[in-house]
Parts: sequence; C-alpha cells; structure tokens
Amino acid sequence: MSIVAFVKPLVERFPRIAALYRGMREELSFSEQPSPTSWGFKLAGNPLMSSGDFEPEETEIVRNLLSQADVLVNVGANIGYYCCHALSMGKEVIAFEPMQSNIRFLCKNIEANDWSCEIYPIALSKEIGILKMYGGGTGASLLKGWAGSSDNYTLVPCSTMDTVLSKRLEGKKVLFVVDVEGAEKWVLEGCPEILSIDPKPTWLIEIATTEQQPIGVKVNPLLADTFKLMFDAGYEATTADKFQNKVTIGDVKIAKEGKKTVLDSTHNFIFR
Repeated sequence: MSIVAFVKPLVERFPRIAALYRGMREELSFSEQPSPTSWGFKLAGNPLMSSGDFEPEETEIVRNLLSQADVLVNVGANIGYYCCHALSMGKEVIAFEPMQSNIRFLCKNIEANDWSCEIYPIALSKEIGILKMYGGGTGASLLKGWAGSSDNYTLVPCSTMDTVLSKRLEGKKVLFVVDVEGAEKWVLEGCPEILSIDPKPTWLIEIATTEQQPIGVKVNPLLADTFKLMFDAGYEATTADKFQNKVTIGDVKIAKEGKKTVLDSTHNFIFR
C-alpha cells in the first residue's frame, strides 16, 4: 500500500488536517510546469489529460462537434481541458467553474498558451444563491455523497445560465459541454431561454445512470427528468460514443428500472 493510500483515509476523518493535506498536494502539483500535448497546446493539472489518456473517445467527439461550432460553453470546466481544445481551434470560450483549486489551473493553462477566454468562478443551477460543493477535483459535486465523497464541503456562489448569458448567444453556433457530476437537471432548469435560442445549441452532457451515485442509490433519481427536460425543449438524444445510438424516453424509463438499454454504453450524451 502506498503512503498516500494509507494516509488519505486517516486525514479525511479530520477536516482541518484533510484541508491541509489537500492544500499541500495542490501546491506541489501547481508548481509543475505545463506539459506539451499532441494537440499543440500546453496543459498543467492532470497528467492523464496532457498525455492524451483522458476520455480519448469523448475528446474526439468534442473536437468533431467543435469543428461545427463558433462558441464553446463549458459548464464544469475543471482545469480547462476542453477549453484548451476549443481555444486551440480558434473558438470563443465561456467557462464556468466554481472550485478555486480548479480555477487556478484553468487560468494557468489559459495563460501558458497566451490565450484569453471568459471565465465565471461560479456554479450554475436553477436559482441564484450559495450552495455546498462536496469533494474536489474532477469529482466535485453539488450532491452529497457523490462518487464516495466525504461530507466535507466548500461554499460556492451560484447563478443560473439564463441570468449570466441571457440572449447573447442568439445567432451563434454554440456547443455546450456540461459535466457537473449529477447536477445536470438543475443546470438545465436554470436556462429555458438558452434552450430555445436560434439556432438551437448542441449539447454534450454527462448524465450518469448508475455510476458515482451516493451510497444506497442504485439508479440516478434525476435520470428520466433530465432527459425529459431536453426532449420537451425539442432536442433529440444520441449516445456520445462510437455508436451514437438514438436514445428515446422509453430507453430512459427502462434504464431507470435498472434494466439494460443503450444508455449502458456511455454516460455522455449528445442533444441536437
């Protein structure tokens, strides 16, 4: 067993020690220089991302979708992986990321490549306020217990997408990449105007069916409502994988019952 694997469960029992441990680990990582990638940009903060081993299938899909877009809106931008892909392709980028540790790397990665983009250090949900964000890194979530996270949380400011963006994207080809670890429905409930702009945006949304659920939850309780919200707004869904199978509300209802459907092949979905 590694020292980290041994120490981490111990420090997580004590919030102040855990915060000190995470802070020291973050500072060590932040001091490293951005690494070159095969796409021609530099990236710091996650070795898997800079090496090309992070979500390779999803990355190819995002880049293909970006080739047809003017703007990327990245909700849950993390350290800026997909933002950097978009900026390297000459696209306008609007990023939302509430975790300060992630924002530091996001800004570092933008600056390291001599780019600029619009960054909002807030969470997005269905109403304006202050919310609790559990966990950290790529798994930070508004849902308590998501992906086995502890009960420790960070308070983050929150707004709605309509409040921030309103109709400013009207007339542009927009790709939304949404990765908010279980809070997708709340984000979508906060943007009825965005969902109806012309032309309608393309969305790539991570929606887990059974993965990462809090202890005791077998199937995402917001699964059907999230898909229905998009279907009611006039969108069709496909799996975001090499198959790109069509997803119907019937498939979603079957998946909600714990039965096998096309949703089993991925947790990312394209809405057009």
